[in-house]
Amino acid sequence: MYDRGLSVLEQYGLESNAVYRTRGALVCETGQGRVLIKEFGGTPRKLECQALLLSDISGKSQVLTDEILPNLEGGYMSLDKENVPYIVKRWYEGRECDTRCEEDICTGAAALASLHKVMKMPVQEHYVRESLSQEYRRHNAELRKIRKFVSAKKKKNDFELQFLDSIQCFLQHGETALDRLESSGYEKLREHALGEGTVCHGEYNQHNVWILKDHEHAAVTNFDKWSFDVQVADLYQFMRKIMEKYDWDRKLGEKLLETYEEIRPLSKEEREYLSIRFSYPEKYWKLANYYYTHNKAWISEKNVEKLKKITSQHDKWRNFSEKTGM
Repeated sequence: MYDRGLSVLEQYGLESNAVYRTRGALVCETGQGRVLIKEFGGTPRKLECQALLLSDISGKSQVLTDEILPNLEGGYMSLDKENVPYIVKRWYEGRECDTRCEEDICTGAAALASLHKVMKMPVQEHYVRESLSQEYRRHNAELRKIRKFVSAKKKKNDFELQFLDSIQCFLQHGETALDRLESSGYEKLREHALGEGTVCHGEYNQHNVWILKDHEHAAVTNFDKWSFDVQVADLYQFMRKIMEKYDWDRKLGEKLLETYEEIRPLSKEEREYLSIRFSYPEKYWKLANYYYTHNKAWISEKNVEKLKKITSQHDKWRNFSEKTGM
């Protein structure tokens, strides 16, 4: 199993001195530095755009990235002996951002701001993210559909009973967020972002922020879900997961915002957008959608606990979302 994908290194003129596993990939020590070998399941076209974006970033920001290396023929995807496609990335020695460490998460916010200042490229329609208005309309419709489904069940489990007790409140928050979004300056903000060609990471979380061994640099990895969008979407995704872990601690939230804005100040419109994003019950929708799209005959106790936590955090979440953006 250790050999899986390793044979592609010869297509890069590289030879492995040592190899070990990491999440879904192999890390290899070579004479030209550390690299990561990962099976590739995307499209060659988007991969090439991603490679060009990361190459461009490397000369403009102090934040390091897992650049995609070209093979000896100039391609970014290589087939192993069994015709399985792989990519090879530059990799670093360090550790994932620790969400229990305030310094680490502030480093993550600062790294994101630095990247956002340089992540731009000519817009390609294929990779423009769906409008947030469309996304919220779809999610709200899904919540109503799930409510109808659960209401019609004769025998309801604990999760379903808790869901029915809470759905009206959270759905109202979803509808209000959509109304706010449609009456805000979001569409102009989005038009400006697309006009500038601003790029989002798409999956900016603690797992993709690495604190390097020298403690002086950070590296950001896994840009596979990049898209053209309002960049504050990345900041929202990063902060939301942190805030959930910290029970919506306002002081920490303010510190993360201040850290980001020391490098890339937010406009009034971006702050309004961020406030609206935090006011939408995204975690609640995700849990309800997971329930609806998976086996309903057995609901894990973990999901029941997740729903309890979301409802118990309601007031702190609402207080945080109402203050964000002011």
